[in-house]
Amino acid sequence: MQIPSFSEANHPLVKSLFHHSDLELLNLFVAHPDAGKYFTAIFCRYSPIVYTLIRHSARSPVQADYLFALTWRNIYYQLGGLDLNVSKPEQEGMTLQNWLIDMTAYSINETELPPTEAIHYSIKDTSPPLWCYVEQALEQLSPKLRLILLMAQTFHWSETRIAAYLQAEGEEISPPEVNNLLREGYSLLEEKLPLDIRNIYLSET
Repeated sequence: MQIPSFSEANHPLVKSLFHHSDLELLNLFVAHPDAGKYFTAIFCRYSPIVYTLIRHSARSPVQADYLFALTWRNIYYQLGGLDLNVSKPEQEGMTLQNWLIDMTAYSINETELPPTEAIHYSIKDTSPPLWCYVEQALEQLSPKLRLILLMAQTFHWSETRIAAYLQAEGEEISPPEVNNLLREGYSLLEEKLPLDIRNIYLSET
């Protein structure tokens, strides 16, 4: 079994956090929701463990990669509510590593995966942290812009086909207008990504 390597682990912003403890990284993630590097550092630290657990349970590498990404997306949305500073009976002996293993086990047991041929996710194209922050940025766009971007990127529809679909839904729009909206949508989407995520994944300084 080959564990994927992630280039973001070598980015200076992420490498600069490797000396922090798990608890420090968690506290920084919670305290700075507008920054993405803390979650990315946690991901880089624990992705080998999470991937190993998932790969042993998945039927194919494609399903494993997809479940791996879904698991980290779930971790991202749950991580902000995790407080290891509070001493509760049910959290006695709980560490970030233990919690991540529990979350992974839950994901393995509860997620119904589509057949391999229906999965279009590529771990080489979109690392799980980037997926999480792009999804978060998409949620901040207007429904119309979000729909147009998804039709272009997920279904690879042309501007003409997108315009035809919207026209069938009662939207008066031409292919050139779709092109303008796509440009606007991509610009807004990038703008709404955390600056450090753009730096890590899109090579911005």
